[in-house]
Amino acid sequence: NISSLKFNFVPPRPPACGFLFQRIYYLSLEFYMGRTLQNTMINLGLQNACDEAIYQLGLDMEELEEIEEDAGLGNGGLGRLAACFLDSMATLGLAAYGYGIRYEYGIFNQKIRDGWQVEEADDWLRHGNPWEKARPEYMLPVHFYGRVEHAATGIKWIDTQVVLALPYDTPVPGYMNNTVNTMRLWSARAPNDFNLRDFNVGDYIQAVLDRNLAENISRVLYPNDNFFEGKELRLKQEYFVVAATLQDIIRRFKASKFGSTESVRTVFDSFPDQVAIQLNDTHPAMAIPELMRIFVDIEKLPWNKAWDITKRTFAYTNHTVLPEALERWPVDLVEKLLPRHLQIIYEINQRHLDHIAFLFPNDVDRLRRMSLIEEGGTKRINMAHLCIVGSHAVNGVAKIHSEIVKTQVFEDFAALEPEKFQNKTNGITPRRWLLLCNPGLAELIAEKIGEDYVRDLSQLTKLHKFVDDDLFIREVAKVKQENKVKFAQYLEKEYKVKINPSSMFDVHVKRIHEYKRQLMNCLHIVTMYNRKPPRAPRGQAAPGYHMAKMIIKLINAVGHVVNNDPVVGSKLKVIFLENYRVSLAEKVIPATDLSEQISTAGTEASGTGNMKFMLNGALTIGTMDGANVEMAEEAGEENLFIFGMRVEDVTELDKEGYHAQEYYNRLPELKQAIDQIRSGFFSPKEPDLFKDVVNMLFHHDRFKVFADYEAYVKCQEKVSELYLNSKAWTKMVIRNIAAAGKFSSDRTIKEYARDIWHVEPSDLKIPPPNEPRDHVHCKIVSAV
Repeated sequence: NISSLKFNFVPPRPPACGFLFQRIYYLSLEFYMGRTLQNTMINLGLQNACDEAIYQLGLDMEELEEIEEDAGLGNGGLGRLAACFLDSMATLGLAAYGYGIRYEYGIFNQKIRDGWQVEEADDWLRHGNPWEKARPEYMLPVHFYGRVEHAATGIKWIDTQVVLALPYDTPVPGYMNNTVNTMRLWSARAPNDFNLRDFNVGDYIQAVLDRNLAENISRVLYPNDNFFEGKELRLKQEYFVVAATLQDIIRRFKASKFGSTESVRTVFDSFPDQVAIQLNDTHPAMAIPELMRIFVDIEKLPWNKAWDITKRTFAYTNHTVLPEALERWPVDLVEKLLPRHLQIIYEINQRHLDHIAFLFPNDVDRLRRMSLIEEGGTKRINMAHLCIVGSHAVNGVAKIHSEIVKTQVFEDFAALEPEKFQNKTNGITPRRWLLLCNPGLAELIAEKIGEDYVRDLSQLTKLHKFVDDDLFIREVAKVKQENKVKFAQYLEKEYKVKINPSSMFDVHVKRIHEYKRQLMNCLHIVTMYNRKPPRAPRGQAAPGYHMAKMIIKLINAVGHVVNNDPVVGSKLKVIFLENYRVSLAEKVIPATDLSEQISTAGTEASGTGNMKFMLNGALTIGTMDGANVEMAEEAGEENLFIFGMRVEDVTELDKEGYHAQEYYNRLPELKQAIDQIRSGFFSPKEPDLFKDVVNMLFHHDRFKVFADYEAYVKCQEKVSELYLNSKAWTKMVIRNIAAAGKFSSDRTIKEYARDIWHVEPSDLKIPPPNEPRDHVHCKIVSAV
């Protein structure tokens, strides 16, 4: 019974040494946690004991683990990064809290019907969630709509509609250190008197039904990744989470008497020294005007002091440079939903522009570029600008991305405050992405270099001395083969598809987006099919706006033709893995031979899938984009299959003009593949089915698939050639694993702690609850 595992959320004792400690608050609209049982057993050091106990009961632990639902409260990389960060913050002994929304329905379940994507609701809570604990005693009001009144006593936001935020706490255990932090997710509840006026005039039924409007706020996760959807409900979600969270943070700050003689504090001078708030992208950006509203309207602080405290409290992580992903909220919508916040944003903007005008007199164009309000057409608030102006630190998530942020996307801001801009290359937790998902490889590594690498992944460099060890080479290859056999069995059971475990597993798992270029991979499959028989045996797996669905249909249509071709036989298989999620990633990543990271240079902020594959013994075929650049630095470019345009080449091509037709005319294999797609070769019943895809590739392809096609196909030939030499391939795999140490989220969080939050991680292990804790003075772990 999972629910019998108890986690006590105990307020910490005051530190005897009397210094002020800092708590970290990680605000994210997404936490892609996946399953919890196995991860918790590993971090608490209970896995072997639990396995044995379950075996004694005549049960199978793996079967039990498969019953658990994924907590799919995220779209992809951004949400999974937040989950990895929570694991690392607990493992590093930081007093950290994750704050988000408890979506009733997470990312949709994807079904493939006749090659088309069909979405089904992810009712992940239908059997309850044993890991969470509702905390109704900490329920808080969140206000919407209403109007602003200027009274003698100050500014008041009145006549609002109130929604209650009910917190649910989930324990986040660190790795073998007895530290348990908290993820607090808010659920929307209507107050009892919601629309009671309707009841008073006799419409009781309608009054009760209207409660849904309030509770819809936490009903469902928006399934858009790297695409801004300016819907009122989405803005409600964004404000809901920050309004509840900031009330909670201030309550906790006021209740902390450390360093203060007051019973309840009203002085906020030390606030930034004790509170660090990290904004995970612009989704929680409304926290900036909300904190200003609390300080100015409620706590009656002067504007300048409130603004200084606010800036020193917030830090902002940028996750994308794609223009369609940057949040720009219409002023009219914000005015309707949050009238006081619009006034505060205008005031922030006015003071900001006055400062710019003072520094750059008569530079009207600069004022326009740097304004928080975009005036062209519909007036909109640029949320990234708000985050930059209202934070003391701004970071990108890979070296190349942070450089683009500084030199292109936010060039004016970086020129004004260069010290504010930083890089924090993403990472992954080795607990989930090695120990949990690939125990065979984790054990093999531990035999060679000891077990300390789990906490300090940089120790993987010790594996370099085993690159030429024939026994180790055979053992690494054996673990990979076992993982492939296991995954092939899973595919046969779940998808009724047989694949040869000796073939190369070439895997492209990502959200479907044009910049990730699943289409280029698809064109290569068609090219290989046209060259039949193929040069090397391969297995191809891929995951799951109008174009995204057409790409999915095309991949499935190509797969149908290829998989049923009698000449190709079992030498080439195309499988579309439906409903890609954390628990499926844990199966496919350890079995992968080749990892596809083929985005157009300058478009993928970082990627973390690339790191997971590298750590699990897959080789990477990719462009010099995102964290691929640093992976190549760490492992040596010769140990990755790098191809295609660099960022400067893409910039140059943009200047010259990209003409897809020229590549089509020049490359016979590309022409053949495109002609087949256009003529209905892969869709004989509907010959024009893919005309929109072909039209996009010729006339609207911002991501220049044709420009990199030739280099990609040639690079794939090198991959095939090396794969035939098992020993040489495995030696390259070992070099990659040995170079993967940098990409631990522990390293990333240490950098955030040192450079942004100004706190020190601790490697102290807290004594277990049954031992006295008096000698542990200055370590704050968790509090209610």
